[in-house]
Amino acid sequence: MTNHKTKTIIIAALLAALTTVATMIIKIPTPTQGYIHLGDGMVLICGILLGPGIGAVAAGIGSMMADLFGGYMAWVPGTFAIKALTALVGGWLYHHMVKREHMSTLVRVALCGIPAELVMVAGYYVYETGMELLMGSTAEAAATAVLAGVPFNAVQGLAGVIVCAVLLPVLSHASAEMGARIRT
Repeated sequence: MTNHKTKTIIIAALLAALTTVATMIIKIPTPTQGYIHLGDGMVLICGILLGPGIGAVAAGIGSMMADLFGGYMAWVPGTFAIKALTALVGGWLYHHMVKREHMSTLVRVALCGIPAELVMVAGYYVYETGMELLMGSTAEAAATAVLAGVPFNAVQGLAGVIVCAVLLPVLSHASAEMGARIRT
């Protein structure tokens, strides 16, 4: 039992690190002071490979560390919560679809990834609106200003689903080789 727990912790740490790297390595700046990155694919992979609980923690930590290292301090707590919730939703949905063997992995990734990424888009909308309110904006001005970032977050989410669909088979195989219990 301890051996399995150790392997799970190692895989969680590796996936958190990969999430940080995937978020930081390719950054496409947006006009809204953010950037589009490939880290959302790793967020989904965390939830799928590790399950919704541990996967949420790994995804939250990995994404949060990218904001911390990148100097986006105001987003650190929001990113942790939003990305953890994204992985939780994606992992939970994926594992509940696993019993449907007639469904391909690609279809399952799309069916779990799209709602999970909608959680990400909505989460950042709410978080950034709250930040604007804290800085003194009216509710209407804050909601309107933050709305400009929604399409960019949606593109990032879609990229995350695609990255997950491409990398999941490879990382599932690598995780299985390490002896982790993977249900894909």
